[in-house]
Amino acid sequence: MLKKYLFLTKPGILFGNFVTTLGGYFVATQGFVDFLLLLLTLLGTTLVVASGCVVNNVIDQDIDQKMQRTQNRALVQKTISVPVALAFALVLGVIGFGILWFWVNAYAFLFAVIGFVVYVGFYSLWTKRTTIHQTIVGSISGASPPVIGYTAVVGQFDMGALLIFLGYAFWQMPHSWAIAIYRFDDYKNANIPILPVARSIYRTKIESFIYVVLFTLTMNALFIYGYANWIYVIILNALCIYWLYLGVIGFKAENDQLWAKRYFLFSVLLITIISISFSFTSTLPANPIVFF
Repeated sequence: MLKKYLFLTKPGILFGNFVTTLGGYFVATQGFVDFLLLLLTLLGTTLVVASGCVVNNVIDQDIDQKMQRTQNRALVQKTISVPVALAFALVLGVIGFGILWFWVNAYAFLFAVIGFVVYVGFYSLWTKRTTIHQTIVGSISGASPPVIGYTAVVGQFDMGALLIFLGYAFWQMPHSWAIAIYRFDDYKNANIPILPVARSIYRTKIESFIYVVLFTLTMNALFIYGYANWIYVIILNALCIYWLYLGVIGFKAENDQLWAKRYFLFSVLLITIISISFSFTSTLPANPIVFF
């Protein structure tokens, strides 16, 4: 039974957000880690994300029963009831938000709220079912955890936070579209108007390439503005060049699903390596630009 509740929180998404929260935190620390603050930030963020994922499962029951990879979820199989799932989400959310508010800071709490509201309200309840722009909306919630990690340390929204937000949001686009190409039939059967289904796989490959370029430029800006060193630049660009290469060979792929799986898996590896690399490549900018 505990396993069913764990899977209700979508462990894969939790891990991804755990890693990106680490990345944002490490950018801000410049190698000097307050482990208690790190633990509280990771715990609070993970619980908030888990709460949002449980609510998403409740909202997506009708979609999940049409998709092969989600047909066995607990809510679809009725092994967990909707009221129980919502109560579970409430407990997770209250604890997560409480940790961020009382033991981290108001900035971390604010961006957790933004990520939750966008994911549950604007993405799950609205755009996922109605527009090809759903992925852009979802990227806002996906880019919130690294900003939570960053602002937990610095207690302000500055150029570093902005670049992190934009960079991780740009990364979300090709990453998410790769899943949609790989699971094309599932998304088509569920009538989800994501880009490869609503338009074409070819157009998706073009737009994915553009977003990888935007991601590369934005993340390089962290070095330009003094938030990372040369080691970071080498790691980042080596990974991004290979991601761009995968995008190019995708136009000649004989099997789009196999290519998309490879493209997706590399996107996960790339963001994990970059996020962890900040633990030894981040630097203190001379004159940080503070917005609020």
